Amino acid sequence: MTDTAPVIQIDIVSDVMCPWCIVGYRQLEQALANTGMGARVRWHPFELNTNMPVEGQNLAEHITEKYGSSAEQSAQTRAHLTALGQSLGITFAFSPDSRIVNSFKAHQLLDFALSQGVQHPLKLALFDAYFAHQKDVSKDDVLLDVATSVGLDRAAASQILDSGELRESVREKQQFWTSHGISGVPSMVFGGKYLVTGAQGADTYAELLQKVAAEEAA
Repeated sequence: MTDTAPVIQIDIVSDVMCPWCIVGYRQLEQALANTGMGARVRWHPFELNTNMPVEGQNLAEHITEKYGSSAEQSAQTRAHLTALGQSLGITFAFSPDSRIVNSFKAHQLLDFALSQGVQHPLKLALFDAYFAHQKDVSKDDVLLDVATSVGLDRAAASQILDSGELRESVREKQQFWTSHGISGVPSMVFGGKYLVTGAQGADTYAELLQKVAAEEAA
């Protein structure tokens, strides 16, 4: 990217629990590299499972219950994701013991990180902790370790989680996106006006980047 390269605003509605969200983001990175453009990325909260209990649930069991997938179909999907992840530099360390957990506290921490200027690195670090290292990112100690790894003050982050002071802020942001028709993630908004849902691939993202850049230059 050169100093004169276009920089596009990209809003990504996402859940840390969603493997397709990190896949989509890595595909977006490829598109940015291929077009030589830059992006201002802001992540927005979405919970795939708002009623997920604190203790979480076995991932394979959850997929079967929620989507009606057979054990074989679920295993095939995870195998596909693992291979796709490898091609994009993502480690998906799925195992029979993999669990899906409640992500609401992670979203509160991300809301705090936005105010501290480190939301983006925190989001990527949370993806890595959950998918590559099978960390339980619903637990405060795990969240605080990840927070400090990207430069957040541990005591300040702990205060945010303990007090719950950002719960309403996160709920309002979730409501904003769901009220605007977002029901699946990743959902990316390019330049404030073009929405695409799902991991759509580097070529699709490149086309959208170029479209927005051309319109903004006109």
